[in-house]
Amino acid sequence: MTPTSLRRWAWVHTWSSLVCTIFMLLLCLTGLPLIFHHEIGHLLGTEVEAPEMAQDKLPNPPRVSLDQVLQAARAVHPDRVVQYASPDEHDDRLWFVTMTPTPAPTDDYKSVVVDARTGAVLAQPKFNEGFMYWMFRLHVDLFAGLPGKLFLGLMGLLLLVAIVTGVVLYAPFMRKLAFGEVRREKSSRVKWLDLHNLLGIVTLVWFFVVGATGMINTWADLLIKYWQYDQLSHLLAPYQGQPTVPLAQRASVQTSLEVAQARAPHTKLSFVAFPGTAFSSPHHHTFFLRGDTPLTSRLLQPVLVDAKSAAVTAAPELPWYLTALLVSQPLHFGDYAGMPMQILWALLDIASIIVLGSGLYLWVVKHRRAKSAAPQQGATAPLAQGEPSGSAV
Repeated sequence: MTPTSLRRWAWVHTWSSLVCTIFMLLLCLTGLPLIFHHEIGHLLGTEVEAPEMAQDKLPNPPRVSLDQVLQAARAVHPDRVVQYASPDEHDDRLWFVTMTPTPAPTDDYKSVVVDARTGAVLAQPKFNEGFMYWMFRLHVDLFAGLPGKLFLGLMGLLLLVAIVTGVVLYAPFMRKLAFGEVRREKSSRVKWLDLHNLLGIVTLVWFFVVGATGMINTWADLLIKYWQYDQLSHLLAPYQGQPTVPLAQRASVQTSLEVAQARAPHTKLSFVAFPGTAFSSPHHHTFFLRGDTPLTSRLLQPVLVDAKSAAVTAAPELPWYLTALLVSQPLHFGDYAGMPMQILWALLDIASIIVLGSGLYLWVVKHRRAKSAAPQQGATAPLAQGEPSGSAV
């Protein structure tokens, strides 16, 4: 690699890193508690737990129908409609019902937790307040909605550019050094430079995966809208011009669920989207079913059931871009292999915070040295031994 091309790569690495560093630091700091959101919820007392009952020890403990669950939730908020309902992923004794003023997407929602064994309302958790809510919103959209998500997606793209250019620069930087060497006898700046590059290489794959999956997650709203336009619109052509089915004329949701599961055997319910919501149509209950294996449990199969007749209208396969989105979401937070993977994700997250922080520190120090040396030498300060121009942020 020629000195000219090396400096070009270094320029791209430096400025792509500088632009995204502050936001990546914010995402790493807010992402750290989100890795342990269930455990933190238990410590804070915000997680809802089902009371123990004798019937839980039976091989097939009885459950009330989904219609009874919905009836209990509607009794709490009769002025609202049900947007979504889902069984707890880790405890099928709990149902979570989301209720809003209208079926349209909104931040004005209330959650009701219903006991799947008795149909009794257990709690009304407030997921839109508290420490974890603030961490989540800062991490997802900076409290700016879709524009915030797309902005963070752009920062994720710059992170990927910084990673790729950093790898290109690492080889010439290490020509005179042993792999992973930290020159402790040098100045603190050089030691931090070596540590920055070492941790950067150690976290390379993880940082790239988390950055890429995070970027994909920021596109979720747009991908879902495109899916609705591209595929659902064709499936709903026979319903064009028909009004939304009133609640009193809808078929049993429990019956609709059973019909959907018969269409897609060996699946479990992930969530139900009710008529008129973002994940359904005005004429259907849409059941999103997940597989019963470790891999397929992250992939969803939508089944559209006519809200009036309880007949299956369609069960389209999700397109590749939505499959990529569904796989990337749990991978982004290390939610695939329980506590061991969460701990690994947390350690790598901390290492990435050090990489980002040290990169920012190195750039500030280098910039100050260049400014102080310019009046004396008429040029920027010389590089540290073994450091190519711009090799660090």
